[in-house]
Amino acid sequence: MAKQLNKLPLVMKDLYGDNVLYSSRPSYTYNPWLQPEEHQSNMLSARELLIAQMPVVLHEATVTDKTEALFHAVGFEMPEGYRTYDTREDYERILREAVDNGEKLFFQYAHEESLVPGNKYVVPRDKFLALNNKSILDQWTKGKYLPKRDVVSIDDFESVVKEWTLPFVIKPGDEHPTAGGYGVMICYTEEDVAQAIERVRQAEGTSQMIIEQFVAPEKNYCVQYACTKDGTPQFIGCSHQITEKYGKYRGNIIDHDIPQDVIDAGLEIMQNGVEAGYVGIAGFDLLVDKEGAIYAIDLNFRQNGSSSLLLLDSVLNGGYKKFLAYYSKGDNEVFYNAILEEVKAGYLFPLAYYNGDYKEKNGFPSRFVCIWHGEEHIVNERMKDFERKIL
Repeated sequence: MAKQLNKLPLVMKDLYGDNVLYSSRPSYTYNPWLQPEEHQSNMLSARELLIAQMPVVLHEATVTDKTEALFHAVGFEMPEGYRTYDTREDYERILREAVDNGEKLFFQYAHEESLVPGNKYVVPRDKFLALNNKSILDQWTKGKYLPKRDVVSIDDFESVVKEWTLPFVIKPGDEHPTAGGYGVMICYTEEDVAQAIERVRQAEGTSQMIIEQFVAPEKNYCVQYACTKDGTPQFIGCSHQITEKYGKYRGNIIDHDIPQDVIDAGLEIMQNGVEAGYVGIAGFDLLVDKEGAIYAIDLNFRQNGSSSLLLLDSVLNGGYKKFLAYYSKGDNEVFYNAILEEVKAGYLFPLAYYNGDYKEKNGFPSRFVCIWHGEEHIVNERMKDFERKIL
């Protein structure tokens, strides 16, 4: 018997209400700090499909028969009410039609105002941009939980950065969104600094940069909260965020053993955002160092990679749950069959499948976003075997 989406304890529609259209795809316009290839952006359009239960803009390649088969294998019906696009023109037309029809938009990443006026956002565009602007974190933390940092104009950046002692972190400090660690430059050596300076020089349109103390984390938490227009913030869960040495994102593992002071710190920040007008899900990256001090290094007032992981927790098996993404190395059929085998075996839960064969066989590499779940030692063995098959 298929599990019904409305049986989940919380879905996005509960937060945003009726007459709202969701898009998690970045805008097609240029962003110097978030430049995923088009296939990656199209895949992202479907990442929250199962937890939405509301109209979502999806690329055609994410809603083929392969996606439907994967969802059926875990007992979920294919959601309804989505709107599909193939080209940029299709995508932007859907957004304009939504505005003309009186719908509100909730974007994962803000789009240009010429496409969707700022007052047509669920959270007005100017407020949404401010809440996600890394340079003004102190407004939303009320000056607490912050590492030492300098916010400097682009003209002063090179002279100021040379005064800092290694290691440190460099980030864009304007309204351009970033994701997955892209745009974050951790500097351990002078060579790292030189590479970061060159990258900043090439970032057209950036007005200021952030130079920040590097915090060596004992734990890297992503704590998440949700709030409706009429409600109070609620803690919806936490994951342990996996990053490599230079800060690139490598997935999340659900974590049920969270210190209360970490939960409280995030709730305090969420309350500040709600008082400023935020509605919806938010995820905050909170580091805890060896002394137990808590540092807020990134605030995302929007869904993020592990939102589905947390909202689907109740329908996942075992105590080990890990959010990951994969892409085909060339043979999409081999890739899909390996996925389907693990899904049917009960260890892999599908969130989004971007079908590279949707127009022609092996037209482009397929992509897959998923959650591994079960007992940790079994999952790790099956994960290794799966990755051997697809790599």
